Amino acid sequence: MKQHLRGGTMADEAPFQFLHNEVIQYIYKSADSGDTEHGGNISTLENMGCRVGQGLVERLTKDTARFKDELDIMKFVCKDFWTCDNKFRLLSQLSAGKQYLEHAPKYLAFSCGLVRGALSNLGVKSIVTAEVSVMPACKFQIMIQKM
Repeated sequence: MKQHLRGGTMADEAPFQFLHNEVIQYIYKSADSGDTEHGGNISTLENMGCRVGQGLVERLTKDTARFKDELDIMKFVCKDFWTCDNKFRLLSQLSAGKQYLEHAPKYLAFSCGLVRGALSNLGVKSIVTAEVSVMPACKFQIMIQKM
């Protein structure tokens, strides 16, 4: 199974998965005692991912030539920055049953933000969404917003 940011290894995945799960639990537990609603939790996770994506892409592209157009940027993001197969690791700890589909958005929000942040830092304003029909596979969709 291959899913990582460029330069990452499979050994890097276990601590990240643990941290990712703990962040989700923390945000949702904080919301239980506060006034944040479900949509706010998703936004918080996505915004966290966005900031991380901005920083990562800055670091990963510091020694590369500028991209000539949006197509080159998309190729970089889809082939070098983010690569996945049909088993999304952050969903794999959930059961493959349909009863867990409702929990998928909270496990995908950070990743959507990560990609959106990377694109943003490369000058592409976008909306990134994820769709899950059969766990643990998911499909990310990127809609570029023209300025």
